[in-house]
Amino acid sequence: MFTDEALDSVSVRSLWRECKQSERMSRGCQTRALQSAEAETQTVSTTIGCTQTEPQDQATEQLLQQNHDEPEPPGLKDFLQRVEEVVIRELVKNARSHAFDGFQVNWGDHSQPVSCLHCLQHPIAKEKGLHVTSVSWSCTGSVIACAYGRIDYGYWSNEGSYVCTWNLDRRVLSPKQSDLVIDVPTAVTALCCHPNRPALIAGGLYSGEVVVWDTSQTQDPVLALTGMSADSHREPVYQVSWVPLQKKGEFGVLSGGSGGRVLLWTVDSDQGKFVLNAAYALVRQQVPYSSNISFKARGSSTVGVTSMALSPWDSDTFLVGSEGGLLLRCSFSSKMPAAAPSEGQSVTPRAPAVFSFRPGSGPIHSIHCSPFHRNLFLSAGTDGLAHLHSMLQVNPLLSLRVSDSYVFQVQWSPTRPLVFAAATGQGAVQIFDLGQRSLRPAATIEQGGAGHAATCLAFNCQNTHLLAVGYTDGTVGVWQLGADLMEQSPRESSQLEQIANHVAE
Repeated sequence: MFTDEALDSVSVRSLWRECKQSERMSRGCQTRALQSAEAETQTVSTTIGCTQTEPQDQATEQLLQQNHDEPEPPGLKDFLQRVEEVVIRELVKNARSHAFDGFQVNWGDHSQPVSCLHCLQHPIAKEKGLHVTSVSWSCTGSVIACAYGRIDYGYWSNEGSYVCTWNLDRRVLSPKQSDLVIDVPTAVTALCCHPNRPALIAGGLYSGEVVVWDTSQTQDPVLALTGMSADSHREPVYQVSWVPLQKKGEFGVLSGGSGGRVLLWTVDSDQGKFVLNAAYALVRQQVPYSSNISFKARGSSTVGVTSMALSPWDSDTFLVGSEGGLLLRCSFSSKMPAAAPSEGQSVTPRAPAVFSFRPGSGPIHSIHCSPFHRNLFLSAGTDGLAHLHSMLQVNPLLSLRVSDSYVFQVQWSPTRPLVFAAATGQGAVQIFDLGQRSLRPAATIEQGGAGHAATCLAFNCQNTHLLAVGYTDGTVGVWQLGADLMEQSPRESSQLEQIANHVAE
């Protein structure tokens, strides 16, 4: 039997154990429920996030449908359709306006019109006092070829001369040491690089010979030589040009000399010689003088050729300038026999002249056809003027005073239809822009050394910012042209067309 005191003690202990067990169970249940609740709560939260994009009630659906039914605000398309007629009308009006003719936009700093990049020379030629007689750029635009001789011939000269080349793309360029020097037994009077093959250069000599050099053959660069024969020139050759032949990709050499003959040669590289393809003789009696000009024949009946130019627009047309000032348009396809002796010649010469322009007062040193208009060309000579001609008119359209001395060469810019350059006997090169209101030069190139004439020049058709100029002191200046002399203005071609349509007085 338990006493009351003992019962009370047992009851207390049992109650304490039950409480402890209940506490442990409660703690375990709370942890599992808490973990489960948290997992379920996160899942519910994610579910709510996904369903937020759906319309929650009918009011929201009605609001969206109402906004969809309203028209969109006007956009770019409506604006363009509304102003199209007005804009086109103003553009047409501006196109017909002359309010801004001659205006040049000046949004940025312009570079200098011209700046000197290189001054090239062959020391031996300079010591001998030889002049630069001709310069020509290779078809790649990287190499400049220079011919040495004399422009003040008063007697037959057997003095040796040179042809030199410089590659301007070399990392180290030596202005006083050319990359190639070709020794020539007589003075070189004309030079022309091949239009497709950068290693070939055609030359005319004071002895009357025509030669082609292959600059890739440094030991013996002479590829072909006419020699002295009944077919070849017997007087100095003043102009040589490469002419496309009937067979595609092949070129012949056209040469003109003071003997009055223009000869077309094909190159036989295997035999190392030229073959005469066609011959033309200029005789005064067969020159088609215009009715409104008069020309007194003086001395010999032969028309000595001092300059030539090929038309880039018509493969049958070439121009000839003479010692007596005659300026003639000629045809390669002429069939008229020339009234000139042809004993011993393999080809019968023909009379090529088909049109005569107003003669100059002295020898015509240079002719150049415009690369932008088929009927325009320039001529210059001893009268100090540059004449702008049309193929269709006897009298020049325009004559500009370039120098008080001779003008040795004129040439159109390859990028600006209204720009040309002229090399003068006073040593300056004048660059004219026919688009300017003033007929004064747009730029003047003057190299140091007073009394030295600028004898020749050549624009670079590949690197159009370069202009080469040869001088009588034996140097070749390579000049960089500024943007104003290179970049064509919007209306320049139309201005050139207006000039060409002008009727000469």
